[in-house]
Amino acid sequence: LGKPTARQERARQHEDRPGFQYDHEAFLGKEEARSFDQLSPEESRERLGKIVDRIDDNKDGYLTTEELKNWIKRVQKRYIYENVAKVWKDYDLNKDDKIAWEEYKQATYGYYL
Repeated sequence: LGKPTARQERARQHEDRPGFQYDHEAFLGKEEARSFDQLSPEESRERLGKIVDRIDDNKDGYLTTEELKNWIKRVQKRYIYENVAKVWKDYDLNKDDKIAWEEYKQATYGYYL
């Protein structure tokens, strides 16, 4: 396998198949994946090329399995922190940066109680 000569060659658009959306979100993060869905193939390849450059930790022009694993872990960790912040904001009804049991019950089961 030869070394890619252009960023676009490293970021190939793949076909929509079962599991594609899950892979897309794992690689990019949920919000980023949604934004990519709105791009033209050319814009998508360009942005993916920039991401590939960020993933290539040792800047050797190749992506290793370890570099991909590390990238996906970073993306997923960021998604988790963003999700926790959103849920916290939704559950902290009186905005005191604490979630009391009553707030939790109200946010979770409010319309059932």
